[in-house]
Amino acid sequence: MPVKTREAKAVSERYREKRRGHRMNSRVPVRLEWEDPKGRRQTVEAHTRVVNPYGCMVVLEHDLKLEHRLALTNVATDTSNSAVIVWKGNQRPEGGWEYGVELVAPEMDFWGLEL
Repeated sequence: MPVKTREAKAVSERYREKRRGHRMNSRVPVRLEWEDPKGRRQTVEAHTRVVNPYGCMVVLEHDLKLEHRLALTNVATDTSNSAVIVWKGNQRPEGGWEYGVELVAPEMDFWGLEL
């Protein structure tokens, strides 16, 4: 079943921008969905570590590339948005990577938190 997401019309220049918005440590349940290189749909449930109005940081076991597009769903509010990987940390000793995920068409209340 495809996920309904919102897309921004103009996406240029966003990768040059530095961090924006207030960050908050918050454990929000999320679902990430994307296609792997073989075209198979991948779905992962995770929790954010940090959120801001424009995205989040999340730890995933999967090795994703920068600029990889995916659908991000806030499970608590059942709200979905297109997103892109904009930062990838080093591999963690316990496994997985930290990722910076930017919402393509952010809604200021996407996280359901006062930010």
